[in-house]
Amino acid sequence: MHDQSNGNIEITQICLLAGKIMLASGAETYRVEDTMMRIADAYGYENSHSYVTPTGIIFAIDGAVSTTRLFRIATRSTDLQKVTLVNDISRAITRGELSPEEAYEKLKRVDNANLAYPVWLQIVAAAISSGCFAIMFRGTWPDFLPALIAGGIGFVSFIYVHRLIPIKFFAEFMAATIIGLTSYFCYQTGLGNELDKIIISAVMPLVPGLVITNAVRDLMAGHLVSGLSKGAEAFLTAFAIGAGIAFVMSIY
Repeated sequence: MHDQSNGNIEITQICLLAGKIMLASGAETYRVEDTMMRIADAYGYENSHSYVTPTGIIFAIDGAVSTTRLFRIATRSTDLQKVTLVNDISRAITRGELSPEEAYEKLKRVDNANLAYPVWLQIVAAAISSGCFAIMFRGTWPDFLPALIAGGIGFVSFIYVHRLIPIKFFAEFMAATIIGLTSYFCYQTGLGNELDKIIISAVMPLVPGLVITNAVRDLMAGHLVSGLSKGAEAFLTAFAIGAGIAFVMSIY
């Protein structure tokens, strides 16, 4: 009985680690729960239960001793490559290709890996996408450059303000304010023709598209708590962006 308990605890740790990586990397709630239960089932524990919210995971295996675990998710980001790697490991487990020890080591490597793109590349991508959005929103080609400049500066401010003050709402508000000021300056100096197109294009890298998508998918899957909480998070981000732009427009 003692050995079985230790085995259950080990499998619980594997499931929790997989769920933690996926949830912290932007995966949907139902996908996290499904992956954890599939891993437990692959190792011979068919009756497992998982309850996932955007800020925590609870996981238990029926009949096991002291295996109900709670894991707190403090920070969340978007890293779909880690989600893909965990999915690959989960599929290998279900095919019987990985022992518990091998699976846990692979998951630890994924968890510790820094797979994010360099900051300079993120800034360049945000700037170029802002310029491209200006054209996509039927702006004129003279609006491409000011949108590119405003989008790049706004994303830089978001990254570094968030490092100084780890409150996402404040960082988004400041980034939107700087985007509004930069866009207005470019418009006044004759670099752009349509101020509204420049501003809308420049704030697009800040828009929480993945959060909105996951909120809708969780609601459709019946995860009401997660869906509503992610929807509230997306609303706060949209409000911060709108408030920052409105603050600049109210000045000028």
